[in-house]
Amino acid sequence: MGGGMRGGAMELEDRLATLPRYHADLDDDGKERRTGTVWTATAHIITAVIGSGVLSLAWAMAQLGWVTGPLTLVLFAAITFYTCGLLADCYRVGDPVTGKRNYTYTEAVKSNLGGWYVWFCGFCQYANMFGTGIGYTITASISAAAVNKSNCFHWHGHGADCSQNTSAYIIGFGVVQVIFSQIHSFHKLWWLSIIAAAMSFSYSAIAVGLSTAQIVSGPRGRTTLTGTQVGVDVDSAQKVWMTFQALGNVAFAYSYAIILIEIQDTLRAPPAENRTMRRATVMGISTTTGFYMLCGCLGYAAFGNAASGNILTGFGFYEPFWLVDFANACIVVHLIGGFQVFVQPLFAAVEGAVAARYPGSTREYGAAGLNVFRLVWRTAFVAVITLLAVLLPFFNSILGILGSIAFWPLTVFFPVQMYIRQRQITRFSTKWVALQSLSFVCFLVTLTACAASVQGVLDSLKTYVPFKTRS
Repeated sequence: MGGGMRGGAMELEDRLATLPRYHADLDDDGKERRTGTVWTATAHIITAVIGSGVLSLAWAMAQLGWVTGPLTLVLFAAITFYTCGLLADCYRVGDPVTGKRNYTYTEAVKSNLGGWYVWFCGFCQYANMFGTGIGYTITASISAAAVNKSNCFHWHGHGADCSQNTSAYIIGFGVVQVIFSQIHSFHKLWWLSIIAAAMSFSYSAIAVGLSTAQIVSGPRGRTTLTGTQVGVDVDSAQKVWMTFQALGNVAFAYSYAIILIEIQDTLRAPPAENRTMRRATVMGISTTTGFYMLCGCLGYAAFGNAASGNILTGFGFYEPFWLVDFANACIVVHLIGGFQVFVQPLFAAVEGAVAARYPGSTREYGAAGLNVFRLVWRTAFVAVITLLAVLLPFFNSILGILGSIAFWPLTVFFPVQMYIRQRQITRFSTKWVALQSLSFVCFLVTLTACAASVQGVLDSLKTYVPFKTRS
């Protein structure tokens, strides 16, 4: 088998070497030469995956317990790895070396499935990109507010009223994103992803270190095999809702398939892009799952069934205050980059459609390349996201909704359907039944997680007043 694989790889390299090159600075499709590598793709993956999700995993573990919690993380990782491998093969139509490129997830669905699948995919992908922008805005603002709260607790004592109104922080984050959103090419964001990935490692490592220190000095809560206990921590209805919401939070932690094709379109060739993307997926998912296990399990061990929704802003940790400050600052910097990784493909889709209909809209002015339409529309987009974040700043519930919306259709359903179509798998064969069963089970998880998270938002709205409620 090994010799066959090496021979196939050599043949692949030979075929790539014979491909026509129209210009030294252009790829085979006539576009600017792609320069991405397995390392930049891994950085994009880590930036997209280790975001808001990692902060909620101790809380999710508290809802699920020692048995179901780690098992859920492993299962979601395995499903994501498998289906992302299927999706990576959809970047080119037919031949993985010379086939026509699909530049977006929606184009891949159009090439392989067509029909109503294209509309459904576009809706799911862009709705989730929009929603992720809201989720990242909420998370970054909570972390920015936590820096002030940490300093307040340090100087005035842990019993002081250090509550903050996060609305001002949300608006501030929006202003920063208006500026960064004027970067007009996803390919030019590699440096932002590298910085953001480094930040994600930093605050994840701090969360692990602080949790470990808390365990050593004495856990603050009781852990159980099944998580929160009915009659002790929650009532029976809360147990059911929060369990399903926790599944949505875990799903959100693994929702990177939404931008896999866009990341793959940054890769240089040779080698073939799907090979590089599979390697990047292995590295990215393995790294993030390791962090997830550490953050989730150690956070749960430190705080037990009373673990807060966001481990670094729930103030289980007060000291050393400067380290808590640094961790939250890292979160803010990371989410500035993460926000752009998710919304730039949406920007590109809208601007591409407008340019096709109104060619004059792409005109740029001056040495800075100012584009009036891009400036106005991207600013308006960020403003809407900022407003919705102010109106709905509910961390765990919003993450649960986003995770449930993205997980089944984009991580499982479309990759499975495209694989079945590509391989022409016979209907009702063993493999067909297995793949469809996987998709159906994931659909049920999505449905229950979404319902539980919506219920959480409705419950929170009963006591929340925009611009007034402090936390």
